[in-house]
Amino acid sequence: MAYRIYVKTKNLSRQQWLQYRTRGIGGSDVSVIAGINPFKSVYELWLEKTHQVQPSEGSSEFTHFGTLLEPIVRREFTVRTGLKVRQKHMILQSVEYPFMFADLDGVINEGGEQVIFEAKTASAFKKDVWDNGVPLPYVLQVLHYMCVTGAKKAYVAALVGGNQFYCRTVERDENMIEQIIAMEKDFWEKNVVENLEPVPDGSAATTQYLNHRFAHSNGQAVALPDDLLSVCEEYNRLAEQIDELTAARDCAANRMKHSLGENEIGTVGGYRISWKQVNATRFDSTRFKRENPELYDRYATCSQYRKFSVS
Repeated sequence: MAYRIYVKTKNLSRQQWLQYRTRGIGGSDVSVIAGINPFKSVYELWLEKTHQVQPSEGSSEFTHFGTLLEPIVRREFTVRTGLKVRQKHMILQSVEYPFMFADLDGVINEGGEQVIFEAKTASAFKKDVWDNGVPLPYVLQVLHYMCVTGAKKAYVAALVGGNQFYCRTVERDENMIEQIIAMEKDFWEKNVVENLEPVPDGSAATTQYLNHRFAHSNGQAVALPDDLLSVCEEYNRLAEQIDELTAARDCAANRMKHSLGENEIGTVGGYRISWKQVNATRFDSTRFKRENPELYDRYATCSQYRKFSVS
């Protein structure tokens, strides 16, 4: 895979760097297009790539400390592996697929082969995820980089919870790379070049985006496009399946509860089943409102949201 230097980034401001990234698809964009990024929807990505909004990384503490800790993760990787990481300070562009960009955290010369290096930080709540390997969004990210650079392998180093260090390897996967190329090509040509609004996916980020964008109802009724009829039918079919699966799951739970009886823990094969006693204190707002109406009105707050249903 041939690539060229699109722009050198060492002397770019953060905003300039973000602007250059809108001219192609970077590694961190892949999970958004795939609909598995919890923080950004495909709509937001489309608006950025079509220059309808200014690109932004957000200003969370996670983003701030992730950038701050990247050199530490890189140095710790070298200490633990003996492999020297060289920074590129440039955005690379695929010759065959010009919409594919790669802004690498670093590269490693391992036995004469160029290997990708990617540094990550995560909260302690993500420890179980990292125990099971590299999270899928980051797998897609480094495979994207391998596609642009032709590399056969990537190291992903992560500092989790501030005190757990992980070093994982991701090997080149041609089947996944082909899927990534097809997915990115479709998004770039249809949604960016032709400027067609993306079809909504089921990601939490898209749900949050739509709920925010259309937070207020105008109270009017409207005739919807005919092609939405099949979507309504699919929605109801899936809802019925969820109800059936929920009932089946509850049936299985009740069989296990019946076997446990008054016991708290049960084991069978490799499974550990628990049915623990939990004490919870709940506020009886109905009774409080009845007995103290003035005080209730004084502290009650009203929240607004739009309830969705299909009938």
